[in-house]
Amino acid sequence: MPDLTQGAVIVTGGSRGIGASISVELARIGLHVACVSRSGELPDAGSLDAEAQKRLAALRCDITDAASVATAFAQVPALFGKPIVGLVNNAGIHLQGPSASFPIADFERVMQTNASSVLLASQVAYPYLREAGSALIVNIGSFYDKLGVRGNAAYCASKAAVGAISRCLAVEWARDGIQVVNIAPGYIETDLNRGELNEGALQAFLKKRIPVGGPGQSDDIGHLAAMLFRLPGRFLTGETLYVDGGQGMAL
Repeated sequence: MPDLTQGAVIVTGGSRGIGASISVELARIGLHVACVSRSGELPDAGSLDAEAQKRLAALRCDITDAASVATAFAQVPALFGKPIVGLVNNAGIHLQGPSASFPIADFERVMQTNASSVLLASQVAYPYLREAGSALIVNIGSFYDKLGVRGNAAYCASKAAVGAISRCLAVEWARDGIQVVNIAPGYIETDLNRGELNEGALQAFLKKRIPVGGPGQSDDIGHLAAMLFRLPGRFLTGETLYVDGGQGMAL
C-alpha cells in the first residue's frame, strides 16, 4: 500500500477547533495539508517545527458552494506538487432550539453545512483520490448521531447523515482504493468552546457524566486522524469510531 503521508490532504474547516488540530497533526507526520475555510486562515501551528509548518497552506472556500469547492480543490496539486490522497470533512455548524418551533430554514442550513457538504466535497475530491490509487476520506461526525438530545434535532440528524454517507461511499468507492472512516467525537474542548465547557454547571455535569472524568481535547481527534493516515492496510472502511470518553455508552 502506498505511503499516504507523502501526498496532500484537504481539511475543511481546517483553521480552528478540531479542524486546526487535525491539520497540524497531519502536517506533523509529513502530509501536505490544504486548510480550507471561509476565513482562508492558517491554524495555529506553533507546536510544529519550521519544515512541518511549510507543509500547511490555507485556501478560502465556501464548503456549501459547488463552484467554490471545485476551485479550491483544483489548486491543491499544483500548490504542493503532490497528488491529493486524502480529504477530511470537518466543517460544520451547531444551531439548536425546541423542535416544535425550530425554523426549517435553520434546519436546512445545518443539514447543508454538516451533511450535504460532506457529499459535495467528496464528489469533487473523488477524481483526485481515484487517480491517486490509494486514498482516505475521514469524516467528522458526532456521538450525537445515536442520541436523542433536546433541542438538537437538526444537529443530531446532520451527524447521523454523515455516518450514513460514510458507509455508502465506503461501499461504492472501495474498489477505487478509497477508504472512508467516520470519527464521531463527544464533548471536545477547543479554542472555540473552552469558556463554555469550563463554566461551573456544565463543567460539573461533564465531569460526572463522562467516564474518563471530563471532555476530550482537540488533539485527541487530531492524533486519531493522523493514525488513520499512517495505518497500513485497507480493511478498515465504512466504520464510525466513537471518541467520547465512554459517555455515549455509559449508564
